[in-house]
Amino acid sequence: MSIDGYLDSPAVTRLSLSNDSDFDRVDAVRASCDAVLVGAATVRNDNPRLVVRSQSRRDERLARGLRASPTKVTVTCGGELDPGAQFFANGDTETVVYCASPSVDRTRGRLSSVATVVDGGQPVQMEGVAEDLYARGVRRLMVEGGGTIHTQFLTADLADELHLVVAPFFVGDPRARRFVNEGCFPWNAGRRASLAEVRQIGDVVLLRYALSSRFCAD
Repeated sequence: MSIDGYLDSPAVTRLSLSNDSDFDRVDAVRASCDAVLVGAATVRNDNPRLVVRSQSRRDERLARGLRASPTKVTVTCGGELDPGAQFFANGDTETVVYCASPSVDRTRGRLSSVATVVDGGQPVQMEGVAEDLYARGVRRLMVEGGGTIHTQFLTADLADELHLVVAPFFVGDPRARRFVNEGCFPWNAGRRASLAEVRQIGDVVLLRYALSSRFCAD
């Protein structure tokens, strides 16, 4: 995020907050996970591929009997997603879409050829998503955003750790998307999160917080 807590700018062109070294760190974390989750707005706005980029990491996953990239997951209320988006390019992974109950049939009609569409309830609850992913074999889930998804996972006390990378500039525009939205968070002035690591990565800084007893410092 920017110094003032934004994930992007209001401009059409995506704002690059990090640097190549940190992008490589994120790629390594992604390669260590069973699934990667983003919200539907991120799929629409950023058109991410969400695959492991490093060939050596892809090869290492294949050698362990895994797909080259983790399962891709998104959550949507109305199912307004383009099946031609890069998110659904499934050459080496699986894709799961959790959809609000009223939109399941319509979403399956649109996306069944590129993803498994799951009825997530009305509204979709992150606790249910996490439980269903666990039943599908996901033991390590990486949540990459955006702000609404961050807020839902954090306010539900579902996160074990938080990697917060701060870029050395301000956005200063309230139209931009923030790291989190308003909510009742378990960590506050009376319950401070535990800072597990501080690391400078070029011109950005990584703050790594332990948020649960399941946190692993490796």
